[in-house]
Amino acid sequence: MPIQGLHHAAYRCKNARETVEFYNELLGMDFAMAMSEDRVPSTKEESPYMRIFFTLGSGFLAFFEIPESPPMGRDPNTPDWVQHIAMRIDDMDELAAIKQRLEARGIDVIGPIDHVLFKSIYFFDPNGHRLELTVSFATPDMMKRLRSEARPMLEEWDKTRKVVRHAAWVHENEFA
Repeated sequence: MPIQGLHHAAYRCKNARETVEFYNELLGMDFAMAMSEDRVPSTKEESPYMRIFFTLGSGFLAFFEIPESPPMGRDPNTPDWVQHIAMRIDDMDELAAIKQRLEARGIDVIGPIDHVLFKSIYFFDPNGHRLELTVSFATPDMMKRLRSEARPMLEEWDKTRKVVRHAAWVHENEFA
């Protein structure tokens, strides 16, 4: 396969400094680099911006502060829970420590939620982006079973647009 991994995912932010403080200090992510230009390299459009990058595995999570653009918004037709950035961490102790740091700053946190394959917490960053931090509990057998069910589920969904139950075992705790 020619695609070998994620280089970066980019989002907009309201304030670059506030975003660095949140991701670096509260979540412990490595603030890897910053770039600022007055012209967009791909489109040549004049638009001063500050772009910041955080190390995320072998890639980056990037944010653009664009002061001359209209205020940030979101798609009003998409529920808040749909669009989110989910990041993996190593263990439940770290998940609990991050949750405690966030709540100490007055940030509402949902969870941990047990998704069987992983446990996660949910919260919003200062820019209004929903974040999810996860600790994986998926076994190789679980992942193999889900992979084998993926195509049949997609085909049924495409025909009916109704809930497809092939992987219901995940949330019904019926994995054997």
